[in-house]
Amino acid sequence: MKSLGKIIRSVQAFGRELSGHSQRPAPSHENVGIGLALGGGFARGLAHVGVLKVLEEENIPIRFIAGTSVGALIGAAYCSGLSIAELEQLAAHVRFKHFARWTLSRYGFASNQRMIGFLNSVLKVKTFEELRIPLAVTATDFSTGEGVVFHSGPLVDPVRASCAYPGMFLPVKIRGRMLIDGMLSYTVPTIPLRQMGAERVLAVHLKGRWIGGDGPRHLFDVIGQCFAIAQEMNSTQWKEAADLTIEPDVNGYKYDAFEHSAELIRAGEIVTRAALPEIRRWMEQRERPHVPERRRPPVVNPATMSAD
Repeated sequence: MKSLGKIIRSVQAFGRELSGHSQRPAPSHENVGIGLALGGGFARGLAHVGVLKVLEEENIPIRFIAGTSVGALIGAAYCSGLSIAELEQLAAHVRFKHFARWTLSRYGFASNQRMIGFLNSVLKVKTFEELRIPLAVTATDFSTGEGVVFHSGPLVDPVRASCAYPGMFLPVKIRGRMLIDGMLSYTVPTIPLRQMGAERVLAVHLKGRWIGGDGPRHLFDVIGQCFAIAQEMNSTQWKEAADLTIEPDVNGYKYDAFEHSAELIRAGEIVTRAALPEIRRWMEQRERPHVPERRRPPVVNPATMSAD
């Protein structure tokens, strides 16, 4: 009978995961802590490494991480056990060709099939259950538009799906569902962190223009700018679920600007150091309940270097 009970619970968990509503049970008080939401932005997401670097240097305890698109990739690498030094080295050498192979399909211009080998060589563990920090990876159902959140099972395909930027990469099929970039449903995945039990949520928003004054270089710049506009116009929910939003200065960096890894990482460091006083206040006042509806969550960005 015990075995039957385990089977039933496994089937129920599978159903919740497939529907995109899988949640971890509410943690005990001892496990409640800070959740870090890493948004999407392709190469500009290397700024996330700078954010993690400062938090680690300052001994800020991160109990949960949720990632969308490149945030899912960096989150998975960090949670699997890569050190900051290893992440910086990886950022310095990675290029678009490590993820993509050009193809021709009605679904997109490139396949991210190469990410399978890349992720298998980078990740120190292969499943969510083996991660040293609990991780949520977001994706979007291409047919229904429903957000999907992964917390368990193999890591590689959910990360690939979260990075499947529509129009560029082909959708990734998981359990019969065609999945694309998580940015469409979770621009910055703050809500999944609340569902995991995070008491405080630090959101990293890679806000910035995809095109410069000379206009778009190609179709992908056009698509990227359109998504940036749409996401900015529909940002209320994820911002309300954040206690603090930080915005590294990534303006002017193209989606494939991997060669600028050092500057992007530095941008993440600068804005995170500016946010440290607010984050330390969370730790000092941990017993106070979080009521996000009663205030406007502060934003830290390089323009003001202060919370407003």
